Amino acid sequence: MALTLGRVLIRLLPALVAAVLLGLVAHVLAGHASEGVPQLPDLDQETPSNLVVSVIGPRRSPQYILGFRSAVRNVGDGPLIISGHRPDRGPDTMVADQQISRRGGPAELIRRVGRLRYVVSPDHRHWHLLGFERYELRTADGKTVRARDRKTGFCLGDRYGVGDRELAARAPKPVYTSRCGLGEPARLGITEGISVGYGDDYRANLEGQYLPLTGLRAGRYVLVHRVNADGRLRELRRENDAASLLLRLRWRRGVPYIRVLAVCPDSARCP
Repeated sequence: MALTLGRVLIRLLPALVAAVLLGLVAHVLAGHASEGVPQLPDLDQETPSNLVVSVIGPRRSPQYILGFRSAVRNVGDGPLIISGHRPDRGPDTMVADQQISRRGGPAELIRRVGRLRYVVSPDHRHWHLLGFERYELRTADGKTVRARDRKTGFCLGDRYGVGDRELAARAPKPVYTSRCGLGEPARLGITEGISVGYGDDYRANLEGQYLPLTGLRAGRYVLVHRVNADGRLRELRRENDAASLLLRLRWRRGVPYIRVLAVCPDSARCP
């Protein structure tokens, strides 16, 4: 009798193991489902626009710069939410975390995606997210950088609406409309972001919205704007994080002239 029972158990053992494994898998999947579906932003870098050549410095040694409008919009499934914090007033920067909304579950916090600094300049006196967007002037083949930005960061917000496409997750109205702690350098925390269906833009020659032209040879160059250059921000995709223009630079009697030859959305290369 004992021998017969043992044989039965041996025959049932594979089925019992399979049932246990299936139960474990179901439990894990149920756990993930209960956490909700992440609603990620999709940061879409717009092509540079409103180019303007300006002169700065004394008349005897003028310096020429190329100013431009830059813009990044959110066309994803959820908002870009940046939460800055510091323990006290000692550090001059805040740690920046990213909050990820989840459908049917609690929000997720991605820690240390960047830093925020209180910037004091003629145009800005508030908390900037550092390195959110970068600008470069490259040779026509895209291999060599001839000029890089010195931008101090960005005060993120819902500055304009996206009007050229339908977005299921579009926010019904602007959410991030603060001035990023304007006149409040003693703050210990701050929240900035870009809602779905809105964008953040900066006009030409605003603090850091330019690149130097003085010293460059005449020829063709590619002006590249890129968001999330270090890839630390979580988003749906990265294919639209860069946009560019192919330019021709000419000098006439020591004065630079710029002509746009091609517009290349969603690409850092502009042949």
